[in-house]
Amino acid sequence: MGFAPTEKNKLNYRMEKISWGIIGCGDVTEVKSGPAFNKVRNSELLAVMRRNEEKVKDYASRHNVPKWYTDANKLVNDPEVNAIYIATPPSSHEEYAMMAFEAGKPVYLEKPMALDAASATRIVNAASEKNIKLSVAHYRNAQPLFNKIKQLLDEQAIGNVRFVKSEIYKPSLTTEELAAAKTAWRVDPRVSGGGLFHDLSPHQFGLMYYFFGEPERVSGVAVKQGSLYNADDIVVGNILFKNGVVFNGTWCFTVSNESEKDSCEIFGDNGMIGFTFFNQREVTMTVNGNVETFRFDVLQHVQQPMIEKVVEYFLNGGPNPCSGEQGALVMKLIDQFTLRSNNGF
Repeated sequence: MGFAPTEKNKLNYRMEKISWGIIGCGDVTEVKSGPAFNKVRNSELLAVMRRNEEKVKDYASRHNVPKWYTDANKLVNDPEVNAIYIATPPSSHEEYAMMAFEAGKPVYLEKPMALDAASATRIVNAASEKNIKLSVAHYRNAQPLFNKIKQLLDEQAIGNVRFVKSEIYKPSLTTEELAAAKTAWRVDPRVSGGGLFHDLSPHQFGLMYYFFGEPERVSGVAVKQGSLYNADDIVVGNILFKNGVVFNGTWCFTVSNESEKDSCEIFGDNGMIGFTFFNQREVTMTVNGNVETFRFDVLQHVQQPMIEKVVEYFLNGGPNPCSGEQGALVMKLIDQFTLRSNNGF
């Protein structure tokens, strides 16, 4: 069904500058994303929303944001705000995305995109039906380090890629962390969709899709081994991509401090590429015994390269750097690794 934009919605088609409104100005927006909106060309952070008045006023004051709200509907319908960044926990992503679409405003949506693949699909369908732009914050796809890896793979610098081995190991959350609101929601499936796997795996899955394309077969096992909270704390699984590459990933959140690990290795028939997901300083490539290292500066605002591309897309100056369909596919992978779905790709 087509969508005939109202006069308010038509503004999206002739915008010259993106005036952002953020729904949910919590920790993720303090450094990773929030300040970047004012550092990107043709972009400004105009308004923020948080239910807690004291906290949202403090955020607006510290970040020099002109407007603040405690009601998301009021922010979304502010006529000076022409794009919405949703940075709340996943349980409210669908509600706020639909609210923005109804107002005719494009959405930049935090990862994980939703509680599950079904919710993500509803968001994608609504954006499509209303002809509203939607991008998902799989921001590593736009960072120089991961673009270098993509370049090396496209150039077949390590030959034909055979398989990928990804390992994310972290110690158990402490009693203090589990009692802290900013941590507790991440392991509450009602709010986050699952546990720390749901929080961290979108970074791995988003990049694997960026590197290798569409999956063909997926399998996984998810278990509550530590039973410290009502969510899985170890997930193991495999993806066979349509191009023949095999991915194997392990996420364990109950290891000792000495066993903490963040590693990804991509093996080809002529060499190997190694990197980490979260300590983004260098990429190593080994070919025929020769090691080459590519070093990168740590970004002050890790989302800034993606926000630049999203602004270009919203202003009709470039392609969508991460579509809703891509975000929904990542949610489907999460569902299948945690045994929520038996549907194939």
